Amino acid sequence: MTINIGIQESDRVAIAEGLKKLLADSYTLYLQTHNFHWNVTGKNFRERHLMFEEQYTELATAVDDIAERIRTLGVTAPGTYSAFAALSSIEEVESVPDADEMVAYLLKGHEQVVKTAREVLKSAQKATDESTASLVSDRMALHEKTAWMLRAMLD
Repeated sequence: MTINIGIQESDRVAIAEGLKKLLADSYTLYLQTHNFHWNVTGKNFRERHLMFEEQYTELATAVDDIAERIRTLGVTAPGTYSAFAALSSIEEVESVPDADEMVAYLLKGHEQVVKTAREVLKSAQKATDESTASLVSDRMALHEKTAWMLRAMLD
């Protein structure tokens, strides 16, 4: 069926392509955060273990929201590791770094999600897609705050 929500098809596709990158970055950050939750050690183990759990739980909801927005725009959402790897701007971590390095990697990841979101926001605003703009703006605010908190742990 034809989608008639007041956004031109070319704009819907362009927005969805940006959202695919945001989804890939968010999912990659989710996996990284979950991995660090499982493998963190050290004197602040409990604090970091619980913090990482809060973060990956929030990201699990976020990836669903982003994927569903892609589908709402009439585009198929990516859903494989290879698709996410091709789309993501977040550096994959093969090793198990120490606790402070984990925080630094996650900080970098959250900052990257903000940058990716800013690009999607431009497309959404240009097409007057307030639903996507709202979703992306909320994501940016959350990742900016999380980055601030992670940064504070490293000061």
